[in-house]
Amino acid sequence: MNRPITTLFMLMSVDGKISTGATDDFDVDKDFPQITGVSEGLHQYYEIEQTTDLWTLNSGRVQAKIGVNTKKTPDKTPVSFVVIDNRHLNENGIRYFCSLSKKFVLITSNTKHPAFNIKKDNFSILYQKELSLKNALIKLKSEYGCERITIQTGGTLNGLFLREKLFDYVDIVVAPILIGGKDTSTLIDGKSLFSQKELSKLGVLKLQECVILEHSYLRLRYEVIR
Repeated sequence: MNRPITTLFMLMSVDGKISTGATDDFDVDKDFPQITGVSEGLHQYYEIEQTTDLWTLNSGRVQAKIGVNTKKTPDKTPVSFVVIDNRHLNENGIRYFCSLSKKFVLITSNTKHPAFNIKKDNFSILYQKELSLKNALIKLKSEYGCERITIQTGGTLNGLFLREKLFDYVDIVVAPILIGGKDTSTLIDGKSLFSQKELSKLGVLKLQECVILEHSYLRLRYEVIR
């Protein structure tokens, strides 16, 4: 394979939502700890997250939501981060990831991104005139030595990974809550199919493991077989 092995790793509600509402003011990391019946088992998701790949891919929008643009400089970790962003991260957000990461790669189509003002030994910019997830993954393997990577982006980018057949595994932690709302982001968003000829773009899964966690949480692990 000329690209890294990918795993979609996410926390979602029973009805497939990855946020608690339709705007960026809502976020499961901020909101779930406040909800009795959900907060008690939330730690299990973060504990599992610590066992995922040493390369992880995120979106700038999600990272801005959790406050990296204003956070203080963190300690370095052994994890290498890849972030897709055109307009959500500021210079502080970029410096945050430079401090946090073993290697930090920003993927952007914005020639005026504030990241171009920053020079760090562990920081690289992968500029694409138009976003190509497949080409980005190929370069991550060939130029940066990335063999396996965990995908933790929002529903729209997850949808692009799905349609381009770039998921190899899916690892989902299901929280015991129903959220609802047609405008609330789900595990996979993006464009819907409109033709029966497009059925090949669906992701067919084979269950590898179903683990009943504490406090009514579940962990579902799948291989993408088609």
